[in-house]
Amino acid sequence: MNTKILYTADSRGYANHGWLKSHHTFSFANYRNNDRVHFGVLRVLNDDNVAAGMGFGTHPHDNMEIISIPLSGSISHKDSMGNGTIVNEGEIQAMSAGTGVQHSEFNPNENQDSQFLQIWIFPDTLNVKPRYDQIKLNKEDRVNQWDQILSPNADDKGVWIHQNTWFHMTDLEQGKELAYELKDKSNGVFMFVLEGDITLGNDVLHRRDAIGFDGEDTFTIKANENSQVLLMEIPMELPSYLQ
Repeated sequence: MNTKILYTADSRGYANHGWLKSHHTFSFANYRNNDRVHFGVLRVLNDDNVAAGMGFGTHPHDNMEIISIPLSGSISHKDSMGNGTIVNEGEIQAMSAGTGVQHSEFNPNENQDSQFLQIWIFPDTLNVKPRYDQIKLNKEDRVNQWDQILSPNADDKGVWIHQNTWFHMTDLEQGKELAYELKDKSNGVFMFVLEGDITLGNDVLHRRDAIGFDGEDTFTIKANENSQVLLMEIPMELPSYLQ
């Protein structure tokens, strides 16, 4: 490994707005950490809990690939492209903000909090036409194997974005090992443990811990207990417009 950074769950930034409780892996809003601004093209990884019936009012984005993954509950999404949808647990949403888009996100359930990951990726191209993508995931596809949920290719499995990036998820049973081989050998990896406890090399990662590294074409993780993992394979070099 050329680069390796461990992000423990308790080292993340935290914001409690009452209706929103959010853990920030990288600098976001009022959380500022100059050592944690991005990892490669991964700019934001927010672990959000939105109270019943509450949410984010209409606000703008541009030139960012925005991915939402509900972990429990649902998100009601409306945007300036005319989309109005409910994104449920077991689905993934991707939005290319491109030249500019406005959207709102609310928890439509009046009796249950909504827990979801909000992920931002720097796009490889500026000012693309805004677009929206949402699909249902098949949980059976990730039992003790990697299930591709995002890629750079519109005709591949999962949603797609404007970046040389692949996301995979696995539900790995205790004692099982699982190898991963990079799609692009120049990429790095950012791995986030949603649930459970895993070992990667000499590192043990617990619930909501993360690790970012590059320089390994293949690697293997082992589940020390039943675990759920999100793996993001991402370019380490920022796009030219940010250099």
